[in-house]
Amino acid sequence: MPKKPFFAEHRPAIRELIQRVGGGYNEDQVAGIIENSLKLLKDVENRGDVKVIHTAMREMRYAYRLFAPYGGKRKVSIFGSARTKADRVEYQQAVEFAREMVAAGFMVITGAGPGIMQAGHEGAGAEHSFGCNIRLPWEQNANPVISEDEKLVTFKYFFTRKLMFIRQSDAIALFPGGFGTLDEGYEAITLMQTGKSQLMPVVLVDRPGGTYWKSWDKTLREHLLKNELISPDDLFLYQITDSPEQAVKWIVRFYRNYHSMRYVKGKLVIRLKHAPAVSALEALTEDFADIISAGKVELVPTSADEHEDGDVPELPRIAFDFDRRHYGRLRQMIDVVNTW
Repeated sequence: MPKKPFFAEHRPAIRELIQRVGGGYNEDQVAGIIENSLKLLKDVENRGDVKVIHTAMREMRYAYRLFAPYGGKRKVSIFGSARTKADRVEYQQAVEFAREMVAAGFMVITGAGPGIMQAGHEGAGAEHSFGCNIRLPWEQNANPVISEDEKLVTFKYFFTRKLMFIRQSDAIALFPGGFGTLDEGYEAITLMQTGKSQLMPVVLVDRPGGTYWKSWDKTLREHLLKNELISPDDLFLYQITDSPEQAVKWIVRFYRNYHSMRYVKGKLVIRLKHAPAVSALEALTEDFADIISAGKVELVPTSADEHEDGDVPELPRIAFDFDRRHYGRLRQMIDVVNTW
């Protein structure tokens, strides 16, 4: 009889260790993390590489703990230049946008630095703000609005910080900024385009009459779209305005009827606040046949397989076989669902 792999033999000891420290949440997943951590003893020799893994895990654990008490509140992440001064119109727009988002029931996440980030916190107030700071040779101190608040976390790595922005957000607003702002915007859109994150509103807010985002959009259309490097539907993954009020309306409208989505046994299940009429489902099937790989859009009961955090079994839901490619078209479908 072949010998069990080394770590298979030691899984009972891992489970015993978990019980010795009192157990807790998701014990099976934690056991897997411990096992993979022990494998570093044989698999990764470079000390610096192991330090990256250690630090990233520590940062994520702390950040998830920080956000956990506010899991029931929708949140919007605000990105923009740290160099934008308080007398600039873009700064005042960010203050106004954040204030109106809080009035609409959202909390605000920013990078906790100066400029647009501080403007977002000023508009939201510390009570409704989160700060995801990053340690840099400069700009490493959090802005005064969030610096003493318990909802501030400081990251060493950009990749763990960006994970939290996307993971915790229900909407994203981008104001004019530099490399960091564009990086965060591109990543958010790419993750939605590839199905690696939930669909959410991405609004690009320019100053009145400004051309920052219009020029960016023109570049996408003239180079990426024209050369077939992106699909026409991808352009529906973001919206451009020079009005903070309009940006707020778009975000709030996205959740007018749509609640959330999840794959269950291969089907895309969309949770709604209001059940649709049969005629609405028939029209949806007809209008979006290009992204339905088989069958039709149907009203379905809550499945026993939906058992993750944040499940809402009381809500009605529709399901269909999504082709998992055309997320811009899926975004358009959500817009239709929100008219019901």
